Amino acid sequence: MDDLPSADFLGFESLLTKPERDKLQDVRDFLAKEVAPQAVEWWNRAEFPHEILPKLAALQLSTPVHQGYSHLFGGMVIAEMTRADTSLATFFMVHHDLFVEALHAFGSEDQKTRLLQDAMDLRITGAFALTEPQHGSDVAGGMATTATRVGNEWVINGAKRWIGNGTFCDYMLLWARDAQTQGIRGFILDATLPGVTRTRIDNKTALRTVQNADITLDAVRVSEADRFAGISSFSDTRELLRGSRILVGWQAVGQQLAAFDIARQYALERHQFGRPIGSFQLVQDQLVTMLGNATASLAMMVRVAQMQDEQQSRVSGVEKAQAEHPGAGMPQAALAKAYTTARMRETVALGRNILGGNGIVTDYGMAKVFADAEAVYTYEGSYEINSLIVGRAITGISAFA
Repeated sequence: MDDLPSADFLGFESLLTKPERDKLQDVRDFLAKEVAPQAVEWWNRAEFPHEILPKLAALQLSTPVHQGYSHLFGGMVIAEMTRADTSLATFFMVHHDLFVEALHAFGSEDQKTRLLQDAMDLRITGAFALTEPQHGSDVAGGMATTATRVGNEWVINGAKRWIGNGTFCDYMLLWARDAQTQGIRGFILDATLPGVTRTRIDNKTALRTVQNADITLDAVRVSEADRFAGISSFSDTRELLRGSRILVGWQAVGQQLAAFDIARQYALERHQFGRPIGSFQLVQDQLVTMLGNATASLAMMVRVAQMQDEQQSRVSGVEKAQAEHPGAGMPQAALAKAYTTARMRETVALGRNILGGNGIVTDYGMAKVFADAEAVYTYEGSYEINSLIVGRAITGISAFA
């Protein structure tokens, strides 16, 4: 298929700088060699490939914006990782774009000295412990995990659920309610501390390679030195979640590119009635719809990334030509996540349909893409919650508390 156009049908990759394009090709080469050939087996066995972490670290892609890359490049990296394996991309986002980003944004100088470089180089791994068994979308007001100050320590009690990387991580960014002030606090939790129990969530039908955990916290004592001093309210959480929500939009792009790749190749190779099924009008129409959805989603995410870059330039004092928009806030992130994941759902369903019965076994790759899409559709805010965030922005009326 070398002579066929790429799934980047409108050439958005050309908006990257030459060094960024070269680096993105390095990422593709790594994924093609080290990830894509094994991703289905990792998924089938529900095992995380720890052995790949040193090779992944060697790409030096941790929080790329802090290394001088654009948000557009960072988003395209997530799309490419997702295209190869959604689970690996999810691990990468949880560790780098939540845990490591929190160290950059909210860590003290002591915390950065102790942890930041090791985390960026994947010598230690991190998780983001926010969601609870009874609180997902309403965790801002309903957080039940508590932290009580006792001298120079905090005593933490509660439970967390769906914590990606939670079974094996070295540290977690743990969120808890201050028992005295009722404010929200963030802690760097050593996952091996007494009182921390981690249990893998089994029987998943999506993102099986990602190791999600139930976490229980029974009188866990954390030093004041491990409290994120830069976190004083839930609004700090929202800042991190805004960035990760945008990256999930990029994951939705990657899912669609993966589905298109598999479906097009299958349509060219699978013969029925004496010719490739890709020669039939109905199959071509489905492929075009898939490509259209992916292209529209990519276009939206490119614009969001440009807004992020323009916003960063204004903050740093560098003028951007006519950059008058206030930037990519939570409503923009919510719209991007809701729209792209809805298009993704249609795209992966069409791809599964093109493969017929072969679309429901992981041997051909499409079943994995189809199943993983459901997790992407749900996490970082469900479609409904993200829609209501946008609805509040455009009407000035909140439909939820």
